[in-house]
Amino acid sequence: MIVEDESEISDVLKSYFVNEGWSVVSCRDGKEAVQLAVEQKFDLVILDLMLPGLSGEEVCRALRERSNVPIIMLTSKVNESDMVAGLNLGADDYITKPFRMKELIARIYAIQRRMNMLTNENDATITFNKRKMIVNFEAKEVFVDKRPANLTFTEFKLLSFLIKRPGKTFKRSDLAYEVLGYRFLGDGRTLDMHIKNIRKKIEEDPRNPTYIVTKVGEGYRFGFQKDEDN
Repeated sequence: MIVEDESEISDVLKSYFVNEGWSVVSCRDGKEAVQLAVEQKFDLVILDLMLPGLSGEEVCRALRERSNVPIIMLTSKVNESDMVAGLNLGADDYITKPFRMKELIARIYAIQRRMNMLTNENDATITFNKRKMIVNFEAKEVFVDKRPANLTFTEFKLLSFLIKRPGKTFKRSDLAYEVLGYRFLGDGRTLDMHIKNIRKKIEEDPRNPTYIVTKVGEGYRFGFQKDEDN
């Protein structure tokens, strides 16, 4: 689903997407986008932030209440605070206008590859920290202290990648490539925000994390081995 109120941009996006062989639904209003998401199941949402009816941020929040569908925010808001806010709401990626169509297509394919990888994950349920954390790869769900963590698609993929390699430290650039599907540009703050959001959802004290641990100067690692009874 393309949610974009500028008809010229929406038409160009739709043309390229159809050329890639994708089925496309487009709308130009935030309220309509939410209604369409109730009526239909989408594999991906391209979401502008400055929309009539409901803002893109409100649309993202509404979609996250009912689905973990991958969301790419496409916006002219270029401030770092806007990007941080978008990722905090549950966006999987954030691209600023003007953008290169090839880059957007590449990022969509990266998300598609991640979805396929998750579909092929072992369907076993794995527990950690004396069963305080339960990870179900088939349902793509994480429970901490018996409560659902409600991770987004990207957050689950990032956490599951680290979980399957406990104790191994990964550089930001390697994590971005393996999980997001591309080498990050700049200082890697998009990846850091995903880590921060995961910690808020799974850590008892996000400022002193025990599940996703930072190794200063090197990167991130998962801090627990799976429970012996797995």
